[in-house]
Amino acid sequence: MNPVTSTSSVRSLLECYIRAKDQNQPELIFDCFAAAAELTFEIATDAIDFPRSVTGAPAIAKTLVTDFGERFDRCRTYYVCTGPEMHAAGVCTMPWLVAMRQKDNEALRLGKGTYRWRIARMPDGPDRIVGLHIAIERMDVIDDPGAVMLQTLQELLTYPWLPVPELAQRIDSFLSMYPEPAFTTAFRHPSRH
Repeated sequence: MNPVTSTSSVRSLLECYIRAKDQNQPELIFDCFAAAAELTFEIATDAIDFPRSVTGAPAIAKTLVTDFGERFDRCRTYYVCTGPEMHAAGVCTMPWLVAMRQKDNEALRLGKGTYRWRIARMPDGPDRIVGLHIAIERMDVIDDPGAVMLQTLQELLTYPWLPVPELAQRIDSFLSMYPEPAFTTAFRHPSRH
């Protein structure tokens, strides 16, 4: 497999992944992941759990979309950057931020971490995600009756591409309304890898 050269192709794949996960559309995983793709996790919190590794697009769809969608809704995942930057061998690393609702207790879940993508051109032509490593640095659980904070937060932030300067600018007004320590930590210190 040859490494991907088109930034627009990479951007399309990453946006397809976000639609699949955030809109609970598991079928979209097959449009962006290779059939034998590998998914791995590095989790630095006890507030969320995933299997350490998953292989194959069907298992990835089940883990990241179907099973995830049973526990969470109103999800928005943000790439904390202006766009993908490809490195050697089709690798792209970027920080992410997620704001979503936990279904069983209606709590706001605010998480952050880093995605490391491996993207390659398939023998039959299309570019696909062949590997995804998700590092989860934190996943805060915040009481949010009626999802008021979640809605306010999601209305403020540009989705799915959220440049760091814009995050800093738009979050100031949010923090003045909701001075929750978990927000301050997550937003003031986005992941950088």
